Amino acid sequence: MPRPLLVLRPEPGAESTATAARALGLEPVVAPLFRIAPRRWACPDPAVYAGLLVGSANVVRHGGDGLAVLRGLPVHAVGEATAAAAQATGFAIGSVGSGGLQSVAADLAAGRYLRLAGEAHVPLATPANVTVDTLVIYAAQPLPLSPIAVEAVRAGAVILLHSGEAARYLDAEMHRLGVARESARIAALAPRIAALAGAGWHDVGIASQRSDDAVLALAAEMCQTV
Repeated sequence: MPRPLLVLRPEPGAESTATAARALGLEPVVAPLFRIAPRRWACPDPAVYAGLLVGSANVVRHGGDGLAVLRGLPVHAVGEATAAAAQATGFAIGSVGSGGLQSVAADLAAGRYLRLAGEAHVPLATPANVTVDTLVIYAAQPLPLSPIAVEAVRAGAVILLHSGEAARYLDAEMHRLGVARESARIAALAPRIAALAGAGWHDVGIASQRSDDAVLALAAEMCQTV
């Protein structure tokens, strides 16, 4: 019998991941650590920008009517899922990354770009001929680690981590609640995310590629490992 898989990402991503996990024969426990909410924002003049940098499909889900003004700009997306969400709402796709938004930013042509982001976002290093302005349009509101999540951790669950923000907050909640972590495992999307989850886990794995499919495949392997 596989270990439970603890899914902490916000909805609707959490249920999407859980559905994919069930198709692999896993037993997901869905307990989001955050609720995504829109922020008020004012749309700048799109004429000064060469394109948009988008690091999450939450930009499209929570950007609101203001996004219509920006639809003439190509989207440089962090990955396939984000690109698909942007394209479905009328945006043209300029490029699609596979190793995080930093790799997308590093390959941009010279010009000025607008980054549409969440309140918690990682700074980007850009080439000398590239300027990036950041506009926050949504925020992740933290939720307490739920009793079902605590039970799963104590049962030796594999915890799926998609973001550094989730890893850092999970570590803080474990300390706040006094939950032992020695029997639980981490399946992280990237090394930085794994590091932010803190120490003391039974095992920590990092996906071979920075993609949802890769980290879920890693989690599936860890769930089957006794």
